[in-house]
Amino acid sequence: MRIGILQTGLAPEALAPEMGDYPDMFARLLDGHGFTFRTWKVVEGEFPASVRDADGWLITGSRHGVYEDHPWIAPLEQFIRDSFTARVPVVGICFGHQIVAQAMGGKVERYAGGWAVGATDYDFGGETLRLNAWHRDQVVQAPPGATVIASNDFCNNAALLYDDRALTVQAHPEFRPEFVDGLMKTRGKGLVPDEVMAEAAARLDLALQDKTMAGRIAAFFKEPRA
Repeated sequence: MRIGILQTGLAPEALAPEMGDYPDMFARLLDGHGFTFRTWKVVEGEFPASVRDADGWLITGSRHGVYEDHPWIAPLEQFIRDSFTARVPVVGICFGHQIVAQAMGGKVERYAGGWAVGATDYDFGGETLRLNAWHRDQVVQAPPGATVIASNDFCNNAALLYDDRALTVQAHPEFRPEFVDGLMKTRGKGLVPDEVMAEAAARLDLALQDKTMAGRIAAFFKEPRA
């Protein structure tokens, strides 16, 4: 099964040589599930010719906001809607979670409660999954037809399911602890409050359920569809 990665942001240059860029992280996360990958850098205006150019689409995280005025935002939203119409499955992570919601009529904004950083617990219908987070924006209003499948006290719409068309997650299952540590050192200072980063640093050694989330993503992509 071929997964097309729609890359909407770039990892910090200081971290990429050792830890890879975002598509590398997703290839690692989903290793062993039988997927092949091709990346389109939509953040640089590179789009697939058709929603049928892959068997499923994965939209990455980004340092940009979905509400910002970039020339690739509107085409990406249309691509998402076209994928829904064609029933080509879409998975969105962080920015990807938010852009799918916005494209389908939901609302995303900078959250007044501030940042979520590092190992964070999410309630997936009674099952707690601990995943790394790095976000200040949130889906504050889920779109019509979306079902909330995960939440916590900080983020009500932490994961959304759009029947068999899209699965989106606010957290970053692809982020390893060392990458979160690197983000705090390269992008966090002056942006994320020191106390938030200190709390995240204290949780760097906690066990994550990233492989469990990877299994859910893989199972979603592989669901039989008409």
